[in-house]
Amino acid sequence: MTDPLRVVLADDQDLVRAGFRVILGTEDDIEVVGEARDGVEAVEVVGRLQPDVVLMDVQMPGVDGLEATRRILGPAGAGNPIKVVILTTFDREDYLFEALRAGASGFLLKNASPEDLVDSVRVVARGDALLSPEVTRRVIARFTEPVPPATTTRRPPELTDREFEVLVHLARGASNAEIAGALFLGETTVKTHVSRILAKLGLRDRTHAVVFAYEHGIVEPGRA
Repeated sequence: MTDPLRVVLADDQDLVRAGFRVILGTEDDIEVVGEARDGVEAVEVVGRLQPDVVLMDVQMPGVDGLEATRRILGPAGAGNPIKVVILTTFDREDYLFEALRAGASGFLLKNASPEDLVDSVRVVARGDALLSPEVTRRVIARFTEPVPPATTTRRPPELTDREFEVLVHLARGASNAEIAGALFLGETTVKTHVSRILAKLGLRDRTHAVVFAYEHGIVEPGRA
């Protein structure tokens, strides 16, 4: 039997943490192993317990959730197995983008359904990103600085031509099925290419591959 996913809850509201604990506690494959009331405590608890997933509030006293995420994930990038999902009551694009910058793997509003909360833990734990392609394109296109046109088709030397093609489609918000259809590949092959892209570029997940593509001019902001 597979061990349950270990989760830490970080939120300054006791009732919110209690509600999340009840929701997640009904799932056989998820276990809440710790809680934190602020960012400093979150960093300490996560460092001590090494959970699989952290559900992190943004606005907390002292150190906020974005800074706590930076401290937890640190410079390890793809080498850090801990996944962070940012939880907030504020549907703000700047929060979302800063969360991605900090290394978070997902972003979820607190008014999401219990099913979405549970699914968020499972999604990020298996290495996927908890963002729709539409949201990813909109936010990154808005907040990433434009780059000179001459760099927009430069292939990272680590990638093969096929991997570069997959990355371009990924940056435009395409799903594995859509990439497979566009490139006449099987979905399993696309999934393998995506995994290799992440490994070669040292990226945490698909969303950070999109960030990489925009920041390096592979896809121009506003032209997804």
